[in-house]
Amino acid sequence: MIEVTEKLVRDWLLPRERNAHKGDFGKVHILAGSVGYTGAPYFAAQGAARSGAGLVFLHVSPDIWPVLAVKCNEVMVSPAGSEDEATLLNDMDSGNAVLIGPGLGRSQEKDARTRMLVQELIQPLVLDADGINAVAGHIHVLEARRGRVTVLTPHEGEFSRLLDGAPITDRARQAEDFARMTGCILVLKGHRTVTAFPDGHLFVNTTGNPGMAKGGSGDVLAGMMVSLLAQGLKPERAVPLAVWLHGRAGDLCARDLGEHGMIPTDLMERIPLALSSL
Repeated sequence: MIEVTEKLVRDWLLPRERNAHKGDFGKVHILAGSVGYTGAPYFAAQGAARSGAGLVFLHVSPDIWPVLAVKCNEVMVSPAGSEDEATLLNDMDSGNAVLIGPGLGRSQEKDARTRMLVQELIQPLVLDADGINAVAGHIHVLEARRGRVTVLTPHEGEFSRLLDGAPITDRARQAEDFARMTGCILVLKGHRTVTAFPDGHLFVNTTGNPGMAKGGSGDVLAGMMVSLLAQGLKPERAVPLAVWLHGRAGDLCARDLGEHGMIPTDLMERIPLALSSL
């Protein structure tokens, strides 16, 4: 098990060429949000933009599109219900990495669309929240992606659902077993977040604090993760680096504001400071 520390990640972030343009830093596509959950897609999109993605496209349901179109100045927001599944698939695969799930909501139709996208998408894929819930009980959908980059970011409750309700008694071992079985990268969130790779490599994070235990923090992390993947970092660096930077931004919040009052908005605003510390 490898501890992810500042010393380890210091050289992982790629320097930027002086003559670079936005196309050099990746195109992110995010499918997220539903009525009552307009914060989740916003946090995910901002997490991606704040982490350096060149272009961020946010696909949301038509009934919340006006809300997100106003909230997201740096992100291109489109109503996902206005296009058929084939068009949505092609749009998302035109980018460099995809995130599905934050605040997406559950229905038979939505879950079936998510499973179709999981099976068909070629680009690196991050599944969070309801993206994970949609494939629980359908592990064959994940196994079908073997050979493609797939990252799941469950908390312990979501991970238990992926394991058909089995209790989480040994975080590291169960994460490692799941990664090997499915061919996915498993990020088991919580104190000392564990990241397990299918080849057996296991990382444990050393940043973060209890002030981050608020709704929305995980959405920021998912956005950061898909951003670093879209920018071309190899998964074995992009995924544990995103977790470390997320925790570092949280630690900066705790330092400045205290653990009780800090919120995910504070967290995402400190991502640039976490990046600049490297």
